[in-house]
Amino acid sequence: MDAQTVLEHAQVAGVRLVRFLYCDNGGIIRGKATHINGLERRMSEGIGQSLAMQAFAGVDALASVEGLGPVGEFRLLPDPETFVLLPYTPGSAMLLCDLYTADGQPWELCPRTMLKRQITAADALGLRMNAAIEHEFYLAREMPSGYEPFDRSLCYSSIGFDSSAPIIADIVATLDQQGIQVEQFMPELGPGQQELSIQHADALTAADHVIQVRETVRGVAHQHGVLASFAAKPFLDQAGSGAHIHFSLWGVAGSDAAGRNLLYDERGRGSISALGYHFIGGIMAHLPGLLALTCASPNSYRRLLPHFWASAYTAYGFDNREGAIRIPSPFWGREAESTNFELKPADHSGNPYLALGALLAAGLDGIRRELEPGEPVDVDPGNLSDDERERRGIHRLPQSLDAALDALEADTVLREALGSRLAAAYVAVKRLESAYFAEKTPEEEARQHFYKY
Repeated sequence: MDAQTVLEHAQVAGVRLVRFLYCDNGGIIRGKATHINGLERRMSEGIGQSLAMQAFAGVDALASVEGLGPVGEFRLLPDPETFVLLPYTPGSAMLLCDLYTADGQPWELCPRTMLKRQITAADALGLRMNAAIEHEFYLAREMPSGYEPFDRSLCYSSIGFDSSAPIIADIVATLDQQGIQVEQFMPELGPGQQELSIQHADALTAADHVIQVRETVRGVAHQHGVLASFAAKPFLDQAGSGAHIHFSLWGVAGSDAAGRNLLYDERGRGSISALGYHFIGGIMAHLPGLLALTCASPNSYRRLLPHFWASAYTAYGFDNREGAIRIPSPFWGREAESTNFELKPADHSGNPYLALGALLAAGLDGIRRELEPGEPVDVDPGNLSDDERERRGIHRLPQSLDAALDALEADTVLREALGSRLAAAYVAVKRLESAYFAEKTPEEEARQHFYKY
């Protein structure tokens, strides 16, 4: 796919407006649109955007960040490979963008570029990450009294399949048209809650898919007269919504391990390789700071509670859904191919490029330093005594966004992965959001997060 091919596809489809989109530090998908008449030249010259937008918080207020004010601009430069049509908005399409400086250089505050740097770092070690996201979201209606779930179906119930069938059918058809393969769908635990699992892809494409899925689900739901919310805890008395990250590591082309799943070792403990355990060791070592990027809203921390199957401790285990890292059972006859890890403390308030980039940076640090994660946990860590958790090195995860940001600021590996300017801007944006919601009731916090994600 190149600029000319994109233009031809857009013309054949009758597109008039093409959205140039990116995900900002607040986890909000923003952008501008070009008319089809200007698409070809804007594919190469980009669209200008104020530098201040990377200091813009999810509450539409500007954080104080040096150099991110009214003077200067960056450019939204689209990746032609991300072009998709938006059939739920007639005459529209979208492209996902990297952020460039006005003089044509990759901008150090670009989240997508940050992920690319970590992909390059992994490549230097002979590794390639594949990833896939479990997308949990609620379908709801806006009523005078507030938001109400779309239905009252039970977890995995056939009634839930039936009630959401027309909406989900259109979502799946649109994702198919966009080249995004749905692996599984199910009605989830909360009333009106849904889950779509997407086929794995390389890390950059997986992050792109997060943006495309969020946009498509919300757009199709709107066509059906309902709202879709990816907020972490949109209903305080119901199950939270995660964006669990499944990932695996593969040998790069040209290496001795080319095309091989490097997490798998039939002779290893639980058939997991030493490299796989070192990667988990890196995640465990950096998990408190990592949370600031994977669970990036004040609302996130109403989900991360003991015994809620969302993870609340620095623990991992085989098919342990209370662990921060779950090692799922592989599929029969495809053990080597299907071995993967699942990061559970993640939701859609995080920027997917920063979340995957930081996850990769943490794991690579574990590989370089050969960090051991300790023994796997085969019980709910919340049921262990404080003394037993201390003995096993299991610690409570940060219980607020501010606590996670404190950990991020103290984590040199993650700050270096982000880069000093991106780290400073990100923390400033998130501190502003945290302060804003500190003055709100839990109900107001949930209400405001509902429509943001």
